[in-house]
Amino acid sequence: METVIRFENIVKEYNMGKISVQALRGVTAEIQKGEFVAIMGPSGSGKSTLMHILGCLDTATTGSYWLEDQEISKMKKSKLSAIRNHKIGFVFQTFNLLPHLNIRRNVELPLMYSGMSAAKRKVLAEKVLADVGLADRLKHKPSELSGGQRQRVAIARALVNTPTILLADEPTGNLDTNSGNDILSIFSDLNRKGHTIIIVTHDSAVSERADRSIKIIDGLIVE
Repeated sequence: METVIRFENIVKEYNMGKISVQALRGVTAEIQKGEFVAIMGPSGSGKSTLMHILGCLDTATTGSYWLEDQEISKMKKSKLSAIRNHKIGFVFQTFNLLPHLNIRRNVELPLMYSGMSAAKRKVLAEKVLADVGLADRLKHKPSELSGGQRQRVAIARALVNTPTILLADEPTGNLDTNSGNDILSIFSDLNRKGHTIIIVTHDSAVSERADRSIKIIDGLIVE
């Protein structure tokens, strides 16, 4: 299988005044193209810190990180931003939708930043919204949708740039059980279609949907 992510001896330190805190203490792993992986651990374990590094939202203090054939750990912020926008889609627990825009416009936002024409943006946004079952909600604003529907919008927005990897941070954390199961089914379906999925979670019921789990405790991979 093709390795899409590889990181070695990743350490992340935060300076809090005179105190240095290690969120990650030398973690190493690989993720293959087309895998569905859960990064598991309790609050404060370092799992979200690792996701931010994998998603090019943050950089490691020391260690190496390769995304496909590029060594990310040595790149400047401008280059990281370009990679983030084209190779990675993000889904967050809190949805992060703009309340004053309808859901089609919310999904179009990543395409606006890339300079795509309005006509092309509209077509692509409507397609991915149809793919997640929201073709009849295009003009609704986030406040007019349920939590599960808002997370579907967030997934559509993450997919609209056809990223290599989909990263999700506690994507079912704000949802009831039925809505959460629906969202996990969408991720499973996307994985069957070839997407590489990485979900950060503390919930074993979520991790059971994945091909395998990477468990982190106190900044170390323990299994």
